[in-house]
Amino acid sequence: MLDHFLKSLLQLDHNVWYKVNVVWQNSILDTVAPILRNPNTWIPLYIFLAIIIPYKFGKKGLLWCLGFLITFALSDYTSASIIKPMVCRVRPCNDVAVNKIMHLIVTCGSGYSFPSSHAANHFALAFFMIFSLRKTIKWIWLVAPIWAFSIAYSQVYVGVHYPLDVTCGALLGILVGFITGRFFETKISFASLPNKKRS
Repeated sequence: MLDHFLKSLLQLDHNVWYKVNVVWQNSILDTVAPILRNPNTWIPLYIFLAIIIPYKFGKKGLLWCLGFLITFALSDYTSASIIKPMVCRVRPCNDVAVNKIMHLIVTCGSGYSFPSSHAANHFALAFFMIFSLRKTIKWIWLVAPIWAFSIAYSQVYVGVHYPLDVTCGALLGILVGFITGRFFETKISFASLPNKKRS
């Protein structure tokens, strides 16, 4: 029963990967997807947050930055250093069964595929922001998941991950972000601290 379920799940995973990477390829995503997954795109955004949050919220803003870094570290270490070496799943771009038909538009890399650390990290940060900032930035609950999803989807589109990799990476990230975000919300909430300009 379990073997049949796993085979069906992997077959579905491959079928969805084929749709995203091969069937649905287009010139717009060929340009956008590599940009979305590139650290040069999202690191400046996170640096901006690391500047603006302490500016607006003082010492609690610095604690928020610490929580942000801890969230990233927990997610990245769990996905890259614990789960990947245990599962040892080969990336699609290194898989001889599919790499001859795939649409690869970035350098493949030699690391393992499951789970996607990109997906885990960005969903962890997204949900940390949702739970720690939702009382201050009302629209964060919509923008943050869309941002994380776009990066995760791009990982499948460019050919370095399967859909199951990014799905499980996202679930891991959501769990980490929920725990750290809720801890921040309950212990160091911005709700009790007025904006510097109003103090």
